[in-house]
This record gives sequence, structure tokens and C-alpha cells, in this order.
Amino acid sequence: MTGGNFDHNQRRQVERITWIGLFTNLLLSGLKFFLGFFGSSQAVVADAVHSLSDMSTDIAILFGVKYWMAPPDEDHPYGHLRIETLITTVIGIVLAIVAFGIGFRSLYTIREPHLKQPMLIALIGPLLSIVFKEVLYRRTVSLGKAIESSALIANAWHHRSDALSSIPALIAVVLAALNPAWAFIDHVGALVVAVIILRVSWGIIKPAMAELTDRGASRLELQKVQEITMSTKGVRAMHGVRTRKMGAGLFVDLHILVDSELTVREGHNISEEVKRGIIKKGPGVFDVVVHLEPYE
Repeated sequence: MTGGNFDHNQRRQVERITWIGLFTNLLLSGLKFFLGFFGSSQAVVADAVHSLSDMSTDIAILFGVKYWMAPPDEDHPYGHLRIETLITTVIGIVLAIVAFGIGFRSLYTIREPHLKQPMLIALIGPLLSIVFKEVLYRRTVSLGKAIESSALIANAWHHRSDALSSIPALIAVVLAALNPAWAFIDHVGALVVAVIILRVSWGIIKPAMAELTDRGASRLELQKVQEITMSTKGVRAMHGVRTRKMGAGLFVDLHILVDSELTVREGHNISEEVKRGIIKKGPGVFDVVVHLEPYE
């Protein structure tokens, strides 16, 4: 990936894995709703809501991928990767809303007695969810890292959070089914699910919001850019380094100082060498603007 552009093959890969996730979420949410309702398990129903929320983020990615993968144009010279960041933020917010909803309901109803003891049949939903969503997480995160897509990686964690949230739901159903006196654990299980989802959502929202507010490079990334620049033959000094995070990469703007006796052509060649070096060896840099100044 260079300059924020993806090829058509990468777009097809993103769409394919997301469609698989969408249909998997649809089947799992329907199955867990059915089993949670007839098995009298609030934790499994809460888990079904989580699976249903996964569908909304799948749809957001399917809708947005054709936009954020579009090449730069006259109105968007830096590309469209901010769209991916916005979708990543939306995924995090959806997760947070789901978490608060599940948590509120579990706390509101925790003192209510179960009219019917949870049944072991409700276990089937969480068991299938753990298996299928973990497989889906691994495939999605692998592709997301390969093409450096924050939205796809966020959606992968959405899948894993579904798998993780099924574990306390599974435990809650077992304990509540074994002993009627432990039926309240089903509500506790739903609350644990909510906490897990909320933690995942914050992990997604925090870096996305930092990017939307034009966060620059980290200290280590800046140090790498400076090392590459100063190791370029002809560069006497540098200053005014500015960076902007965009998607999985950086845009860099810096000033270099060269001997004032050099010709314009010689100075230009040095600046081009700096640019090539940073893009080739730097920390995921899309483009570099080098300002040339005389060293005095």
C-alpha cells in the first residue's frame, strides 16, 4: 500500500471476508436469540444482541470500503483514508452502545427472580459462537494487518469480542442450570459480557479519535525519520519536522539544510534522496515534503 491507495484485489478480499462475517453474524444472532429465549437465559440473549451489532459494522465496512480505497483526487489530495478512520470510530461507538444497553438491563433485572430456570440447551449458542467467531477473527485480523486496514482490524476485534463474550454467557448458563439458587449468575454473566464489550470498544475508539484530531508520529517514529534524514549524504542539519497520521501511515513535512555553495540541482538531488530514504526505510510513510534551506 502506497499513498493510501489499495488495489482492486485488496478491495475484493475485504468485501469477501466481510460478507462471510455478515452472514455468520446473522446466523449466530438468530440461533442465540432462539436458544436464549427458549432456554430462559438472559446472558445468551445479551450475547445474541452483540452478534447482531456485529452486522451493523460489517455493513459499514461494505459501504465504506469503496470510498476509503479510492485514489486521491482534486478535492482529496491526501486520499480518502479518513473515511476508514470514521468507520473505525463508528464500530467502536456501536460496541459501546451495545455494552451500555446490556449492562443496564442486567443491573436493572438482577433482583428479579427467574420465572424459569435456564436450560442447558442454551449452551449450544455460545459454544458455536466461540468456535466460529474465533475463526472469523483470525482470518479477518490477518487480512487487516496484511493490508494495514484499521477498520478491518477493528471489525476483527468485534468478532473476537463476540467470541469472548460467549464465555461468561456459557459459564452463567451452566451454573444457573445446575442450581436454581444460582440463577442470578445469568444476570452477572450478562454484565461481564457488557464490560468485555466496553473495554474492546475503548481500544478501538481511542486511536481512531487520536487520528481524527491529526495526531502526529510517535517519538520512536520521529527518531527513525531523523536518523534516516541525517544519515543522507549532503544533509548538514534538519528542523521543522511535522507529521500527520493518515490510516496506517504517515505524511511527513520537514526542512533540511545543505551547503549554500551547492547548485539548485545538487540540492534537489539531496532532498529527493531524503524523500526516497524515508519512504523506503521509514515507519510506514506515504509521502514526504522536503523543504531545502542553505546551511550557514
